[in-house]
Amino acid sequence: MTKKKGIFDINLANQFISSTNSVKKKEEKREGVTMEQALSTILRQMEVEGCRERTLYDYRTITINFMHNTDAVYLDDITETVIRDWLGTMKVKNSTRLTRLKCFKAFLSRCYDNGWIKFKYWKNIKIRVDTAIKEGATDDEVNLLLSVLDYSKFLDLRNACAILLMYRAGLRIGTISLMRERHIDFENMQLKLDGDVMKNHKGLILPIDKQLAYLLTVLINQNEAIRREYSQDNDLLFITMKGTSTINSITSNSIKQQLYKYTKQFGIKNINPHALRRGFASNLYKKSNDILLVSKALGHADLSVTTKYLHADLQNVADDVRKYFEFN
Repeated sequence: MTKKKGIFDINLANQFISSTNSVKKKEEKREGVTMEQALSTILRQMEVEGCRERTLYDYRTITINFMHNTDAVYLDDITETVIRDWLGTMKVKNSTRLTRLKCFKAFLSRCYDNGWIKFKYWKNIKIRVDTAIKEGATDDEVNLLLSVLDYSKFLDLRNACAILLMYRAGLRIGTISLMRERHIDFENMQLKLDGDVMKNHKGLILPIDKQLAYLLTVLINQNEAIRREYSQDNDLLFITMKGTSTINSITSNSIKQQLYKYTKQFGIKNINPHALRRGFASNLYKKSNDILLVSKALGHADLSVTTKYLHADLQNVADDVRKYFEFN
């Protein structure tokens, strides 16, 4: 069977081919800063500034998530509409969506500061979240847990010390995990914390009581025995049963995991790092009535952050207002 002449011969217009090639060349020569380039540069800048690894992790994770879930390649591809569409794809709570938006806005603000973006178009993007009243730990809850722990066991002793540092000194779990034995001044019954372990990079001095000082002394002696057993060379105040750091990864901490187990095992609520820290803030405010003092003790740079730790019971607020104005 012979091929019919012309049936399989295809004539393409040279003009069409030329225009297609020109588009490709135009895309290849596109000018501007890519998101990958911007992220790489910003992360290097943040490292030089001394930003925490967790902060770098958040910038990296959120920005890469944006790149993977949008068609944006260059910074010029990002618009208010693109950001809103990205937020709409998230199957998470509004509070989580807001956290991610804040992080991405921070990334864009750094792009603006570097001169890569001319206008802060993202300022109009907002997410409304109902503020939940989060309770702080109470004396009864903390004392109940401390009474059921077995202090002859290393983990219970270590975790009890961490609980007391959060509840009586208001320390963050991140600070506790980075503390060294040198941060304890037993002679003056103080914690002397430097910027290396504080989130705001500012030093802080806080008092400790005799009970906590005694438990910390026992903990330090036990730490030394564990480090010798497992040939570990560090001066961390809080270590694992093998003498290593309690920080498992950027988002994981073995002490925090143990506290979660306690809440399940003993049925005691509000035994977590944030609740313990809120409990400290609430107790200090009740005794001092000085929000600035509470803010300084918590290591906050902004009073608005401190107020989040001092949510009072709504009915108590109503009762106080009634008494103040002498309503009948």
